[in-house]
Amino acid sequence: MSQLEQDHALLLETVREGGALALSYFHDGVKHWKKGPDNPVSEADHAVDDLLREKLCAAQPTYGWLSEETEDDPTRLDCDSVWVVDPIDGTRAFIEQREEFTVCAALVRNGRPVAGAVYNPATEEFYDALLGGGARLNGKPIHVSAATDFEGARLLTGRYIFQQARAGEKPRNVTLHMVNSIAYRMCFVAEGRYDACISLSGKCDWDIAAAELILAEAGGINTNSHGQDFKYNQTDTRHKSVISAGPALHAHILSFLDTIERPYGSQW
Repeated sequence: MSQLEQDHALLLETVREGGALALSYFHDGVKHWKKGPDNPVSEADHAVDDLLREKLCAAQPTYGWLSEETEDDPTRLDCDSVWVVDPIDGTRAFIEQREEFTVCAALVRNGRPVAGAVYNPATEEFYDALLGGGARLNGKPIHVSAATDFEGARLLTGRYIFQQARAGEKPRNVTLHMVNSIAYRMCFVAEGRYDACISLSGKCDWDIAAAELILAEAGGINTNSHGQDFKYNQTDTRHKSVISAGPALHAHILSFLDTIERPYGSQW
């Protein structure tokens, strides 16, 4: 077994343990507070973060660590390999006892994800991928849909993106839905349950690194709204937007966004 395969196996085992711990908090209500405007955090976020960090870093002490719930250590920038973690993506849903949260972890090497797992323990959906090894849901291979445009498309996005479109550009036959966890949304696209995820709000490395690899290995494309690829473990961990879809629909979405007048001051 190669080192990457060993790291992948470790990642899967650890994320499963993190999911089980998160679930132990989920049904009974959880202590929570705000760490910033519109930015909740719970005791479960910290407990899962501690578990993931202790196990992953103990197994690979030379790897860097980047997590939403750990104070950033700039020494990670000197590491070729870095664990990138969101202990609970979708904390607001978690606090409200909605089954729209995930435990996310990726191994990033030289700025790109090479192993990833996204787990919703409440629904028992476990997504994973290994670079060059395909993507899976509960061990079975998954693939993005073959949708080429908005006609009949199932989209994970808000209605606001179409409010800015010219009359002739507005799609007439789309299904719009939203779930709290961006990683969960991207995995829904990876398995073909939805055709695309369009998020024009800022995200961070830990939100999307694991899910990006899963979607890419399922045949999809992930970029920002300008068609630029993501690079992880940089000084600035933020990303302006996320567009995830199969190749043809992804190109269609970027063309559509070019027809929209971006709000003044918009970063997407």
